[in-house]
Amino acid sequence: MGVRTDAELSMDRRVLKHVHDNVHGNIYIEPLFLKFIDTEQFQRQVHFTINPQNALAHMVYPGAVHSRFEHSLGVYWLAGKAVDTIKTYQGFELDIEHSDIQTVKLAGLLHDVGHGPFSHSFEREFLPLVLNGFKWCHEDMSVKMIDYIVDEHNIDIGTERLKKVKEMITASHEHTPTKSMVEKHFLYDIVANGRNGIDVDKFDYIVRDSRACGLGCNFQFERLMETMRVIGDEICYRAKDYLTIHKLFATRADLHRTVYTHAKVKAIELMVTDALLKANDSLGISSSIHQPAEFWKLDDSILRRIEISTEPELKESRDLILRIRRRELYQDYESDETFPIQDDRISHLLPAFYQDMIVRVYSKKPELVDAVSEAFENFQLKTYGKKAQVHATPEKKKRRT
Repeated sequence: MGVRTDAELSMDRRVLKHVHDNVHGNIYIEPLFLKFIDTEQFQRQVHFTINPQNALAHMVYPGAVHSRFEHSLGVYWLAGKAVDTIKTYQGFELDIEHSDIQTVKLAGLLHDVGHGPFSHSFEREFLPLVLNGFKWCHEDMSVKMIDYIVDEHNIDIGTERLKKVKEMITASHEHTPTKSMVEKHFLYDIVANGRNGIDVDKFDYIVRDSRACGLGCNFQFERLMETMRVIGDEICYRAKDYLTIHKLFATRADLHRTVYTHAKVKAIELMVTDALLKANDSLGISSSIHQPAEFWKLDDSILRRIEISTEPELKESRDLILRIRRRELYQDYESDETFPIQDDRISHLLPAFYQDMIVRVYSKKPELVDAVSEAFENFQLKTYGKKAQVHATPEKKKRRT
């Protein structure tokens, strides 16, 4: 037998390493991706024992314990399934090659390697207080970390593919598309979608976080994954799946409200931020964010390091961590008085109505579709002053005789 190509290997799951994920089941890993996974820089993510959007949620929701390592594998898997689905139905039309699939999957795998300890808390709460206006984001650090991993471990990957992987990771916050992003732009929306926010990163963490926190989740990403298609170089979904899209963002909003910004979670987040601030000069925490060779050594264990230290200069930081352990948290006082609460004080996301009226018009005879469609449109214009159809009758259906 001759040497099999990467494309042939990726199709034969018997020769692939696989891990069992509690959200997606068996995840199969090809040799190229193992080269990145089996590095100390990627394995570091095991020590981010977190809920991706708030690394401290597990201190209030004890079951909310999973790692960024699991999340990265999940996004890798879903990114592959998404581009495979598109290739199955539109591969020839869109000129999707095996290298495109590998690139998207690699972007999914590596999109979060630039996160610091305690994830978004580190980036949004701690760093702005110590960087004096310097802008830092984990996506840019992910790009630096990828270059560092490739160089440090001599990973053989083409320059052009590596460039595209990094662009796919930063696509959500890059406002000026590069030349490669203009070509097959839809590929850059799979992992981090800057155009409408619908991407496999959210598909994974929303289901994963909901399950870990013991919350119900009626968002089913599988429905979207199975029917996505590319129109005009943009990933589109069926109009009748609009409620599934709505559930994606509604579920995310619920997670933010009930978990990520829970009063006690935020109190702990503020206390951890203060503890890091008080330890920063002694431990040089913020000084490591510029060099990947130092940054990869920084993970959630920094809190434990402070907690068990005996250094006098870390006493204030230790005391704050001890308060967290003993649940002597910063206070958010509640009232025992009764009072009415207006909807706009609860959330701007509450619906204006709790009941819809759905009208569907059917034509018994195909030759009358055009006339029935026109009559319904006229009825809407006369009654409501506008056409309020989610999905109008297609022109090719109107012309049937």
